[in-house]
Amino acid sequence: MNTYKATSDIDVITSNIAIPGFGLIPVNAFVIKGAEPILVDTGAVVESDDFMATLQSVIDPADLKWIWLTHTDFDHIGSLHRLLEANPELRLITTFMGVGIMSLFAPLPMDRLNFLNPGERMTVGDRTLRAIKPPVFDNPSTTGFIDETSGVFFSSDCFGALFADAPPDNAADLTDEQLREGQTFWATVDSPWLHKVDQGALANELDGIRALQPEMVLSSHLPPAGKDQTERLLASVAAAPGAQPFVGPDQVALEQMLKEMSAGAQ
Repeated sequence: MNTYKATSDIDVITSNIAIPGFGLIPVNAFVIKGAEPILVDTGAVVESDDFMATLQSVIDPADLKWIWLTHTDFDHIGSLHRLLEANPELRLITTFMGVGIMSLFAPLPMDRLNFLNPGERMTVGDRTLRAIKPPVFDNPSTTGFIDETSGVFFSSDCFGALFADAPPDNAADLTDEQLREGQTFWATVDSPWLHKVDQGALANELDGIRALQPEMVLSSHLPPAGKDQTERLLASVAAAPGAQPFVGPDQVALEQMLKEMSAGAQ
């Protein structure tokens, strides 16, 4: 796990999770510095100790004022409760759906929540955040946002990509093929419903992101992408409905994996 800067006041906390046989998927959280610092997501459950140590290198968790939870998947909530317990002043921005899902296994403190639905705004210190439902998502609670102060769009899982090797720190350093193939494959895995969607409706959703004219797109599963990369990102997602649907390994493949694992352990 390591960190780097997306902008002068936004740090990326990232790791690469291996998907055996397919490659690596980056898992990103973001620290937005300012009058009231914000943490966007809290890493993967399996990496919570590493996440907490890495976060400490970027900001003292006691200085955080807000957590924005994009959604409730296990690669986003890894250190959520640890942070809430460690910092009693820390508040969480989420939705009714997010709280409902969390209540099934790890209930949230209701008196420390701020509900913000897509289309709504809130002022956080020196920033204004507008909640946005991304065009593509894998969880009904997903809510991204645009920081209207900086123009940065936090897109949650939307625009993510799978890579053969560790990705660079900037999407501009990816070739068109790397970006297109990585994004398209991820979209078919993470949001298989795209194969059933009306492509005109999807195009309208993508036009909504285009109209934002974001200065940067920060995805949970892609290196930072500056405004000159937006059209590349949109084109890859637009192509996903026509891509080959993802079919996972079958039982024969699993048995072969187990044999290889057993042989490697000897």
